[in-house]
Amino acid sequence: MLPTVRPKTPLFSSGPCAKRPGWSLAALNGAVVGRSHRSKPGKARLAEVIDRSKAVLGMPADWRVAVVPGSDTGAVEMAMWSLLGARGVDLLAWESFGKDWVTDVVKQLKLTDVREFKADYGLLPDLTPVSPDRDVVFTWNGTTSGVRVPDGDWIADDRQGLLICDATSAAFAMELPWEKLDVVTWSWQKVLGGEAAHGMLALSPRAVARLESHKPPWPMPKIFRLTKDGKIAEGIFRGETINTPSMLCVEDAVDGLKWAEDIGGLPALIERSEANLAVVEAWIGESDWADFLALDPTARSCTSICLKIVDPWFTALPADRQAAVAKQVADLLEKEGVAFDAGAYRDAPPGLRLWGGATVEASDMEALMPWLDWAWASARSAAAKAA
Repeated sequence: MLPTVRPKTPLFSSGPCAKRPGWSLAALNGAVVGRSHRSKPGKARLAEVIDRSKAVLGMPADWRVAVVPGSDTGAVEMAMWSLLGARGVDLLAWESFGKDWVTDVVKQLKLTDVREFKADYGLLPDLTPVSPDRDVVFTWNGTTSGVRVPDGDWIADDRQGLLICDATSAAFAMELPWEKLDVVTWSWQKVLGGEAAHGMLALSPRAVARLESHKPPWPMPKIFRLTKDGKIAEGIFRGETINTPSMLCVEDAVDGLKWAEDIGGLPALIERSEANLAVVEAWIGESDWADFLALDPTARSCTSICLKIVDPWFTALPADRQAAVAKQVADLLEKEGVAFDAGAYRDAPPGLRLWGGATVEASDMEALMPWLDWAWASARSAAAKAA
């Protein structure tokens, strides 16, 4: 039978993610539209995004932050193209986007002094061999696998290389040890539910020193250039963006940051995300057909919560049938209007992925759990009859 209680919102997508509670188009009324983003009010609003982001995240005062094109992907690419090549590189990958960075470093930048540390979905690679003398590129939280690094203890305090961290589904939902990192990137459409297409690039003083001392051997596209005449382009980090941003998206980012401040800042954002994970953990504890894709409880993501189907009937099916049944579960949830975009990432094992970031209410996550049982029972029954 259908559950009787529905989530108030079915928005559990992992990107773009749910807007903050109470959001409406009225939040954009103050947008600096119809004017240049280089006008005084335009630059002021972009600088506001930078300043509020640093404050909410608790970032050190000597870090620089820029609004950049291309979402988190653009920010990561900008960092890699601008900073890599001075040292050997350790690449860590345990999900789709981390593997993309491996591909770009090896096949596009064609660096040769590269070590790859990879793990299958649901696992972390062994982090102990990571060298403090080498640059490192990694994702803090695997958006497509639901696996995060538990902490930064594996990063040496006396490192010589730079740590480039893709934190797009971790920033504003997890503690980031800024003293252990040198480059951190994220996008607006994740934990604060902002609009897409814009990325954020944060640089430590060590990263700035690398920018000013290292000239990459490859041609640098204009959209990636962070220096001029060997010195960092300071204007980029004061709101003078390289390309033209959407001022509507900028206004939406300001709104999300103000909401974060109003509810208690980073501690409150983390608490809300962890509360969503706790709801799913309690449900998994009673489930006989689902489990977390992340095998280590300390490495489970509280934002991209990825689930696998462990029912013996399902695991005995051929891979194509597993994918079809898992898709049917997600389709039933969408058809009933209780969870949109809840299917696993296309390259991940068949299953479900629920966004648990700070804009999602724990009460909605709790209301969704019985619907997962209903959708699974319905899809399993239909597939068994059709066999």
